[in-house]
Amino acid sequence: MSDLETLSASVTALEESIATTNGGLDVFYLLFAGAMVFFMQAGFAMLCAGSIRAKNVKNIMLKNILDACGGAVGFWTIGYAFAYGGADSSKITFIGNSDFVLANIHDGASLIGWFFQFAFAATAATIVAGTVAERCKFEAYIAYSLMLTGFVYPVVVHSIWSSSGFLSAFTDDENKFLGSGMIDFAGSGVVHMTGGITALIAAKILGPRIGRFYDADGNELAEPVSFPPHSVALQVLGTFILWVGWYGFNPGSTLGISPAGYADVAALCAVTTTLAAAAGSVSAMFTDMVMTRKATGETMYDITMCMNGALSGLVGITAGCSVCEPWA
Repeated sequence: MSDLETLSASVTALEESIATTNGGLDVFYLLFAGAMVFFMQAGFAMLCAGSIRAKNVKNIMLKNILDACGGAVGFWTIGYAFAYGGADSSKITFIGNSDFVLANIHDGASLIGWFFQFAFAATAATIVAGTVAERCKFEAYIAYSLMLTGFVYPVVVHSIWSSSGFLSAFTDDENKFLGSGMIDFAGSGVVHMTGGITALIAAKILGPRIGRFYDADGNELAEPVSFPPHSVALQVLGTFILWVGWYGFNPGSTLGISPAGYADVAALCAVTTTLAAAAGSVSAMFTDMVMTRKATGETMYDITMCMNGALSGLVGITAGCSVCEPWA
Protein backbone atom coordinates (compact mmCIF):
# COMPACT_ATOMS: atom_id res chain seq x y z
CA MET A 1 0.00 0.00 0.00
CA SER A 2 1.42 3.41 -0.97
CA ASP A 3 1.85 6.29 1.44
CA LEU A 4 -1.02 8.12 -0.27
CA GLU A 5 -3.37 5.16 0.17
CA THR A 6 -2.32 4.82 3.82
CA LEU A 7 -3.00 8.51 4.40
CA SER A 8 -6.36 8.27 2.66
CA ALA A 9 -7.35 5.27 4.78
CA SER A 10 -6.30 7.10 7.95
CA VAL A 11 -8.32 10.18 6.99
CA THR A 12 -11.37 8.02 6.25
CA ALA A 13 -11.05 6.22 9.58
CA LEU A 14 -10.68 9.57 11.36
CA GLU A 15 -13.77 10.97 9.64
CA GLU A 16 -15.78 7.91 10.65
CA SER A 17 -14.55 8.23 14.22
CA ILE A 18 -15.50 11.91 14.34
CA ALA A 19 -18.95 11.17 12.87
CA THR A 20 -19.53 8.43 15.48
CA THR A 21 -18.40 10.74 18.28
CA ASN A 22 -20.61 13.58 17.05
CA GLY A 23 -23.57 11.23 16.80
CA GLY A 24 -23.03 10.02 20.34
CA LEU A 25 -22.62 13.59 21.56
CA ASP A 26 -25.92 14.62 19.98
CA VAL A 27 -27.69 11.62 21.52
CA PHE A 28 -26.32 12.49 24.96
CA TYR A 29 -27.26 16.14 24.48
CA LEU A 30 -30.87 15.23 23.73
CA LEU A 31 -30.89 12.71 26.59
CA PHE A 32 -29.80 15.44 29.01
CA ALA A 33 -32.18 18.06 27.58
CA GLY A 34 -35.08 15.59 27.51
CA ALA A 35 -34.43 14.60 31.12
CA MET A 36 -34.58 18.28 32.12
CA VAL A 37 -37.86 18.70 30.27
CA PHE A 38 -39.24 15.58 31.95
CA PHE A 39 -38.10 16.98 35.32
CA MET A 40 -40.59 19.77 34.71
CA GLN A 41 -43.23 17.20 35.68
CA ALA A 42 -41.94 17.56 39.24
CA GLY A 43 -42.24 21.33 38.92
CA PHE A 44 -45.84 21.12 37.78
CA ALA A 45 -46.58 18.68 40.60
CA MET A 46 -45.12 20.98 43.26
CA LEU A 47 -46.83 24.05 41.81
CA CYS A 48 -50.20 22.29 41.69
CA ALA A 49 -49.79 20.82 45.18
CA GLY A 50 -48.97 24.19 46.68
CA SER A 51 -51.82 25.98 44.92
CA ILE A 52 -54.70 23.82 46.15
CA ARG A 53 -56.16 22.87 49.51
CA ALA A 54 -54.26 20.32 51.57
CA LYS A 55 -57.09 17.77 51.42
CA ASN A 56 -56.70 17.39 47.64
CA VAL A 57 -52.90 17.11 47.41
CA LYS A 58 -52.81 13.32 47.10
CA ASN A 59 -55.36 13.43 44.28
CA ILE A 60 -53.41 15.99 42.22
CA MET A 61 -50.14 14.13 42.81
CA LEU A 62 -51.64 10.95 41.39
CA LYS A 63 -52.92 12.84 38.35
CA ASN A 64 -49.49 14.33 37.72
CA ILE A 65 -47.85 10.91 37.86
CA LEU A 66 -50.46 9.50 35.49
CA ASP A 67 -49.84 12.39 33.09
CA ALA A 68 -46.32 11.07 32.62
CA CYS A 69 -47.50 7.45 32.39
CA GLY A 70 -50.45 8.16 30.12
CA GLY A 71 -48.31 10.46 28.01
CA ALA A 72 -45.70 7.75 27.52
CA VAL A 73 -48.27 5.12 26.53
CA GLY A 74 -50.28 7.44 24.28
CA PHE A 75 -47.24 8.89 22.51
CA TRP A 76 -45.62 5.48 22.12
CA THR A 77 -48.63 3.69 20.65
CA ILE A 78 -50.00 6.22 18.17
CA GLY A 79 -48.93 9.74 19.12
CA TYR A 80 -45.44 9.74 17.64
CA ALA A 81 -46.67 8.03 14.47
CA PHE A 82 -49.38 10.65 14.00
CA ALA A 83 -46.88 13.46 14.66
CA TYR A 84 -43.89 12.41 12.54
CA GLY A 85 -44.58 9.08 10.83
CA GLY A 86 -44.06 8.98 7.09
CA ALA A 87 -43.07 12.64 6.81
CA ASP A 88 -42.47 13.75 3.21
CA SER A 89 -41.65 17.38 2.41
CA SER A 90 -43.10 17.03 -1.11
CA LYS A 91 -46.69 16.58 0.09
CA ILE A 92 -49.02 17.88 2.79
CA THR A 93 -50.84 15.43 5.08
CA PHE A 94 -53.18 15.76 8.06
CA ILE A 95 -51.37 13.24 10.28
CA GLY A 96 -48.54 10.72 10.01
CA ASN A 97 -49.18 7.11 9.11
CA SER A 98 -46.19 4.98 10.13
CA ASP A 99 -43.88 4.02 13.04
CA PHE A 100 -46.71 3.00 15.36
CA VAL A 101 -45.35 1.64 18.67
CA LEU A 102 -41.91 2.56 17.29
CA ALA A 103 -41.95 -0.67 15.28
CA ASN A 104 -39.47 0.49 12.64
CA ILE A 105 -37.27 2.69 14.82
CA HIS A 106 -34.01 1.15 16.01
CA ASP A 107 -31.16 3.66 15.70
CA GLY A 108 -30.07 5.80 18.62
CA ALA A 109 -30.79 9.15 16.97
CA SER A 110 -34.42 8.23 16.25
CA LEU A 111 -34.99 6.62 19.64
CA ILE A 112 -33.66 9.60 21.56
CA GLY A 113 -35.74 11.81 19.28
CA TRP A 114 -38.84 9.95 20.46
CA PHE A 115 -37.80 10.41 24.11
CA PHE A 116 -37.31 14.14 23.69
CA GLN A 117 -40.64 14.56 21.92
CA PHE A 118 -42.40 12.43 24.55
CA ALA A 119 -41.18 14.82 27.24
CA PHE A 120 -42.79 17.66 25.30
CA ALA A 121 -46.05 15.74 24.93
CA ALA A 122 -46.15 15.01 28.67
CA THR A 123 -45.59 18.71 29.36
CA ALA A 124 -48.55 19.66 27.19
CA ALA A 125 -50.71 17.19 29.11
CA THR A 126 -49.61 18.37 32.56
CA ILE A 127 -50.48 22.00 31.82
CA VAL A 128 -54.13 21.04 32.23
CA ALA A 129 -53.67 19.45 35.66
CA GLY A 130 -53.69 22.73 37.58
CA THR A 131 -56.69 24.05 35.67
CA VAL A 132 -58.96 21.14 36.56
CA ALA A 133 -57.56 20.68 40.08
CA GLU A 134 -60.12 19.72 42.74
CA ARG A 135 -62.98 19.26 40.26
CA CYS A 136 -62.22 16.51 37.73
CA LYS A 137 -62.99 12.81 38.12
CA PHE A 138 -60.09 10.41 37.96
CA GLU A 139 -61.46 8.39 35.02
CA ALA A 140 -62.14 11.51 32.96
CA TYR A 141 -58.63 12.78 33.58
CA ILE A 142 -57.05 9.51 32.41
CA ALA A 143 -59.15 9.60 29.24
CA TYR A 144 -58.14 13.21 28.60
CA SER A 145 -54.42 12.49 29.12
CA LEU A 146 -54.43 9.61 26.65
CA MET A 147 -56.48 11.54 24.09
CA LEU A 148 -54.29 14.63 24.25
CA THR A 149 -50.95 12.85 23.92
CA GLY A 150 -52.25 10.21 21.50
CA PHE A 151 -54.16 12.41 19.05
CA VAL A 152 -54.75 16.12 19.78
CA TYR A 153 -51.15 17.14 20.46
CA PRO A 154 -49.69 14.97 17.65
CA VAL A 155 -52.01 16.60 15.10
CA VAL A 156 -50.73 20.04 16.13
CA VAL A 157 -47.13 18.82 16.06
CA HIS A 158 -47.57 17.31 12.60
CA SER A 159 -49.07 20.54 11.26
CA ILE A 160 -46.14 22.70 12.41
CA TRP A 161 -43.02 20.60 13.06
CA SER A 162 -43.37 17.74 10.57
CA SER A 163 -42.08 18.30 7.03
CA SER A 164 -45.54 17.24 5.80
CA GLY A 165 -47.50 19.74 7.90
CA PHE A 166 -49.60 22.43 6.22
CA LEU A 167 -48.07 25.13 8.48
CA SER A 168 -44.56 23.69 8.46
CA ALA A 169 -41.47 25.70 7.59
CA PHE A 170 -39.67 22.44 6.76
CA THR A 171 -41.75 21.43 3.75
CA ASP A 172 -40.90 22.21 0.13
CA ASP A 173 -41.03 25.88 -0.84
CA GLU A 174 -44.14 25.54 -2.99
CA ASN A 175 -46.03 24.03 -0.03
CA LYS A 176 -45.05 26.56 2.62
CA PHE A 177 -47.88 28.49 4.22
CA LEU A 178 -47.72 32.15 3.08
CA GLY A 179 -44.37 31.38 1.51
CA SER A 180 -42.49 30.81 4.76
CA GLY A 181 -44.41 28.47 7.04
CA MET A 182 -44.80 28.88 10.78
CA ILE A 183 -41.72 29.24 12.98
CA ASP A 184 -42.15 27.97 16.53
CA PHE A 185 -38.68 27.00 17.68
CA ALA A 186 -39.47 25.28 20.98
CA GLY A 187 -43.24 25.22 21.31
CA SER A 188 -44.96 28.38 22.58
CA GLY A 189 -47.87 27.48 20.34
CA VAL A 190 -47.30 23.79 19.67
CA VAL A 191 -46.94 22.81 23.33
CA HIS A 192 -48.12 25.58 25.62
CA MET A 193 -51.00 27.04 23.63
CA THR A 194 -52.28 23.54 22.88
CA GLY A 195 -52.24 22.71 26.58
CA GLY A 196 -53.71 26.11 27.46
CA ILE A 197 -56.63 25.88 25.04
CA THR A 198 -57.32 22.35 26.24
CA ALA A 199 -57.32 23.64 29.81
CA LEU A 200 -59.70 26.47 28.89
CA ILE A 201 -62.15 24.03 27.30
CA ALA A 202 -61.90 21.73 30.34
CA ALA A 203 -62.54 24.62 32.72
CA LYS A 204 -65.58 25.67 30.72
CA ILE A 205 -67.00 22.15 30.76
CA LEU A 206 -66.32 21.50 34.47
CA GLY A 207 -67.19 24.93 35.81
CA PRO A 208 -65.89 26.38 39.10
CA ARG A 209 -65.13 24.41 42.23
CA ILE A 210 -68.06 23.79 44.59
CA GLY A 211 -68.15 26.57 47.14
CA ARG A 212 -66.30 29.11 45.02
CA PHE A 213 -69.26 30.93 43.41
CA TYR A 214 -72.11 28.53 44.26
CA ASP A 215 -72.89 26.41 47.29
CA ALA A 216 -73.38 22.64 47.22
CA ASP A 217 -77.04 23.11 46.25
CA GLY A 218 -76.21 25.35 43.29
CA ASN A 219 -77.27 28.61 44.92
CA GLU A 220 -75.17 31.64 43.99
CA LEU A 221 -73.10 33.04 46.84
CA ALA A 222 -73.23 36.72 47.75
CA GLU A 223 -69.44 36.98 47.45
CA PRO A 224 -66.93 34.61 45.79
CA VAL A 225 -65.04 32.49 48.31
CA SER A 226 -61.26 32.43 48.07
CA PHE A 227 -59.36 29.15 48.48
CA PRO A 228 -55.91 30.20 49.67
CA PRO A 229 -52.99 27.97 48.58
CA HIS A 230 -51.93 25.67 51.37
CA SER A 231 -48.18 25.96 50.72
CA VAL A 232 -46.48 28.96 49.14
CA ALA A 233 -43.15 27.16 49.60
CA LEU A 234 -44.26 24.36 47.25
CA GLN A 235 -45.48 26.94 44.73
CA VAL A 236 -42.10 28.69 44.69
CA LEU A 237 -40.24 25.38 44.54
CA GLY A 238 -42.37 24.30 41.58
CA THR A 239 -41.75 27.61 39.81
CA PHE A 240 -37.98 27.29 40.16
CA ILE A 241 -38.03 23.65 38.99
CA LEU A 242 -40.00 24.68 35.90
CA TRP A 243 -37.56 27.53 35.26
CA VAL A 244 -34.63 25.09 35.42
CA GLY A 245 -36.46 22.64 33.16
CA TRP A 246 -36.87 25.34 30.54
CA TYR A 247 -33.10 25.24 29.99
CA GLY A 248 -33.68 21.79 28.52
CA PHE A 249 -36.85 22.87 26.76
CA ASN A 250 -35.47 25.80 24.77
CA PRO A 251 -31.74 25.18 24.18
CA GLY A 252 -32.49 21.46 23.73
CA SER A 253 -34.76 22.26 20.79
CA THR A 254 -31.69 22.62 18.59
CA LEU A 255 -32.02 18.78 18.59
CA GLY A 256 -28.23 18.50 18.46
CA ILE A 257 -25.03 20.23 19.54
CA SER A 258 -22.27 18.98 17.23
CA PRO A 259 -23.14 20.72 13.90
CA ALA A 260 -21.51 24.07 13.29
CA GLY A 261 -23.49 26.92 14.83
CA TYR A 262 -25.79 24.77 16.96
CA ALA A 263 -23.91 25.56 20.17
CA ASP A 264 -24.26 29.28 19.45
CA VAL A 265 -28.02 28.91 19.04
CA ALA A 266 -28.30 26.88 22.26
CA ALA A 267 -26.33 29.50 24.16
CA LEU A 268 -28.55 32.29 22.82
CA CYS A 269 -31.63 30.32 23.86
CA ALA A 270 -30.29 30.01 27.42
CA VAL A 271 -29.73 33.78 27.65
CA THR A 272 -33.08 34.83 26.18
CA THR A 273 -34.88 32.27 28.35
CA THR A 274 -33.30 33.70 31.49
CA LEU A 275 -34.07 37.30 30.58
CA ALA A 276 -37.68 36.54 29.63
CA ALA A 277 -38.38 34.84 32.95
CA ALA A 278 -36.79 37.62 34.97
CA ALA A 279 -38.48 40.42 33.02
CA GLY A 280 -41.85 38.68 33.13
CA SER A 281 -41.67 38.16 36.87
CA VAL A 282 -40.71 41.75 37.70
CA SER A 283 -43.17 43.24 35.20
CA ALA A 284 -46.13 41.22 36.47
CA MET A 285 -45.40 41.89 40.14
CA PHE A 286 -44.96 45.66 39.79
CA THR A 287 -47.90 46.03 37.39
CA ASP A 288 -50.11 44.26 39.93
CA MET A 289 -48.68 46.44 42.70
CA VAL A 290 -49.51 49.66 40.83
CA MET A 291 -53.04 48.50 40.00
CA THR A 292 -53.66 47.43 43.59
CA ARG A 293 -52.36 50.76 44.90
CA LYS A 294 -54.72 52.67 42.57
CA ALA A 295 -57.68 50.51 43.60
CA THR A 296 -57.12 50.33 47.37
CA GLY A 297 -54.45 52.88 48.23
CA GLU A 298 -52.28 50.10 49.68
CA THR A 299 -48.93 48.90 48.38
CA MET A 300 -48.80 45.10 48.15
CA TYR A 301 -46.34 42.78 46.39
CA ASP A 302 -48.09 39.55 45.35
CA ILE A 303 -45.79 36.53 45.17
CA THR A 304 -48.36 34.71 43.03
CA MET A 305 -48.09 37.40 40.36
CA CYS A 306 -44.30 37.19 40.64
CA MET A 307 -44.35 33.44 39.95
CA ASN A 308 -46.99 33.63 37.21
CA GLY A 309 -45.07 36.44 35.54
CA ALA A 310 -41.92 34.33 35.38
CA LEU A 311 -43.81 31.39 33.90
CA SER A 312 -45.59 33.65 31.41
CA GLY A 313 -42.26 35.09 30.30
CA LEU A 314 -40.89 31.58 29.81
CA VAL A 315 -43.88 30.52 27.74
CA GLY A 316 -43.75 33.69 25.68
CA ILE A 317 -40.05 33.40 24.73
CA THR A 318 -40.21 29.71 23.81
CA ALA A 319 -41.18 30.29 20.18
CA GLY A 320 -38.59 32.94 19.41
CA CYS A 321 -35.80 32.18 21.86
CA SER A 322 -33.42 31.27 19.04
CA VAL A 323 -33.80 34.53 17.13
CA CYS A 324 -34.39 37.23 19.77
CA GLU A 325 -31.31 39.34 20.48
CA PRO A 326 -30.40 39.71 24.18
CA TRP A 327 -30.67 43.50 23.98
CA ALA A 328 -34.25 43.21 22.71
